Amino acid sequence: MRKASRLFEIIQILRVSRAPVTAADIAAQLEVTVRSIYRDIAALQAMRVPIAGERGIGYILRPGFDLPPLMFSVEETEAIVLGMALIERTGDRDLQKASERVVAKIAAAMPEPLRQAMTSRALHAWGGSAPAPEGAEFKSIRTAIRDEEKLSIGYRDEAGVRTSRTVWPLALIYYAGAAVVVAWCELRQAIRNFRMDRLESCSPTGDYFLKQGDRLRAAWIAGWRINQPASDRPVST
Repeated sequence: MRKASRLFEIIQILRVSRAPVTAADIAAQLEVTVRSIYRDIAALQAMRVPIAGERGIGYILRPGFDLPPLMFSVEETEAIVLGMALIERTGDRDLQKASERVVAKIAAAMPEPLRQAMTSRALHAWGGSAPAPEGAEFKSIRTAIRDEEKLSIGYRDEAGVRTSRTVWPLALIYYAGAAVVVAWCELRQAIRNFRMDRLESCSPTGDYFLKQGDRLRAAWIAGWRINQPASDRPVST
């Protein structure tokens, strides 16, 4: 086990324990030597992590110490880093800025060398970024999905035909080249997909479809599961 991983795990063990934990007990859980645990405890104390105790008696984490990011293991932290990197490939600028703040907040709360898992930039999501749409903002659509507010859109289809519609936004799908809004279309009386880069206008209506979103999303998911090729469907056991 890498040292950074052990430091995470030692703090977690002490966080959940209601009594002092000996170095021997910690070593047994992490499958390392007791001497390694002594060194790690000393390193954490040097980072001002408030661990009290001594050899032969046990260690505790003093009350009031709370670092929420340390609920994550190193691999979980790396998953967050990679997830944030994938957001960089979307055209959603607000989410891109939010992802940078997420990484900064978690890294700032971590003592060295734990923050290295966040700041080493050893994980990357390769590929081009989708262009930001011109006729609509991701933020307004995400807000409408959360608030279950209908949107008035001007849409240009693949053939260039323009229509005006009122839609009930249900989901956003981020593809490598473009994003798609999944919505109930009042014009077609069905669930339809609208490419963000073909939206020429998009504005809230002040009209709502409250308590309908979950039902419509369930119908949408059921529909694409039914239409999924048999070879791609999960096998029931």
